[in-house]
Amino acid sequence: MNPEEEQLQRLFTRWAGVPCMECLALGANGSSRRYYRLIGDRTAIGCVNDDIRENEAFFAYTHHLHAKGLPVPELYIVDDDRRCYLQQDLGDQTLYGLLLDKKRQGGGFDAEMLALYKKALADLAAIQQGGADMDFSVAYPRSDFDRQSILWDLNYFKYHFLKLTHTPFDEQLLEDDFNTLTDFLLQADCHYFLYRDFQSRNIMVKDGELYYIDYQGGRRGAAQYDVASLLYSAKSDLPEAIRLELLNHYLDVRGLKGEERQRWLGHFWGYVLVRILQALGAYGYRGLFERKDYFIQSIPLAFNNLRRLLENHPLPVDLPHLNGIIASANFANLAKNNNSPSSLNSPTVIPPLTVTVSSFSYKRGLPTDPSGNGGGFIFDCRALPNPGRYAEYKTYTGKDRPVIEFLQKEPAVDQFLNHVKAIVGQSVEKYMERNFTSLQVAFGCTGGQHRSVYCAEQMARHLSETYPDCQVVIAHREQNGR
Repeated sequence: MNPEEEQLQRLFTRWAGVPCMECLALGANGSSRRYYRLIGDRTAIGCVNDDIRENEAFFAYTHHLHAKGLPVPELYIVDDDRRCYLQQDLGDQTLYGLLLDKKRQGGGFDAEMLALYKKALADLAAIQQGGADMDFSVAYPRSDFDRQSILWDLNYFKYHFLKLTHTPFDEQLLEDDFNTLTDFLLQADCHYFLYRDFQSRNIMVKDGELYYIDYQGGRRGAAQYDVASLLYSAKSDLPEAIRLELLNHYLDVRGLKGEERQRWLGHFWGYVLVRILQALGAYGYRGLFERKDYFIQSIPLAFNNLRRLLENHPLPVDLPHLNGIIASANFANLAKNNNSPSSLNSPTVIPPLTVTVSSFSYKRGLPTDPSGNGGGFIFDCRALPNPGRYAEYKTYTGKDRPVIEFLQKEPAVDQFLNHVKAIVGQSVEKYMERNFTSLQVAFGCTGGQHRSVYCAEQMARHLSETYPDCQVVIAHREQNGR
């Protein structure tokens, strides 16, 4: 056990009054924060973050939003060094994970997803307005999403995307366009709580309710930015008609009508532009510089968002050089999905790790490994509570809501999956570090219908969300593609 795990366990005992029985490291994320699930007679999420200023922003924001009854995690206890803290455990299900499940199963963006996104946007409006009177003196790194913040985002695009893709541009002409765009954006009402990273990965789904995390980078700013972040996320890739429906829903929730609505929309498309350019900068840095193929794969999606934006919603300001860059042949080639963007700046592309997660019945023997690597993990689910013993579950599988609800209520199932996630996660991280290309993770039960299917689905979702650089394939051997 490392020192920070020991510190979190001591903090758990101070808070809960009983010892922590387990401390499970959670998957890595895009920040330097380290997360753990601590389990005793109740559970908590422990965080260790060496950036004290960022922590202080999170603490202040959480107290403020929670006091207003807004759906953010409860902050349980903060250690004396302000590095470690415990917060409410909201589970592992995110809105993005649900969307991935729908797409993987061929369901797409259905009525259930539409309702959840509408709920998220209504909650966002409440958070933006409820946090408007926040003490922004604690904001990190700046108190406002102001000129400096916008130019940081635009320069991220310039230096980490245009430079890395060898796209030619005139530095002064581009700076002139950046300043013109910034002047226009700052004409919007900038007195809301700007969440900064309001996207589906930061929206937790627990017991049918939505909760919101990862807002420590928030500051005062325009409400349009967060709506753009959710609706124009490249990986979520929402249909354009759905985006417009959701946008109008948000405006209705806000009660914006007539000229006020049109003014708000005029600035909105400008903030969509900034958000997409900032995302391209992130994809360039993480993909083309750090050579992480997952981010490279996002480039065509972001470009298509950008192209549709400029075609359908031209801005009322003139940005001649920026528009020319986006229309250039070199830039446009990034949108060709049949060509790997990796070829732009990556002479040797290592295939991503593919994790195949499967379910099977022990009655039909162990699964084979077609990759030729000789195995992986096989987990026996037969010690878990079995819904198959009850007549009402006979015709269902572990992908169906009645079985899911049955197993989610069983503590033994959650405990089993927490252990499995920790074990598999250790191998996934090492395999990716060593550039391995294949890993098998199989779950078996008596009939291969309920427990193994449920566990495989939960593991596939967890891996997709926690390790976006790897490709996750799921197969249910006994279900014939169901």
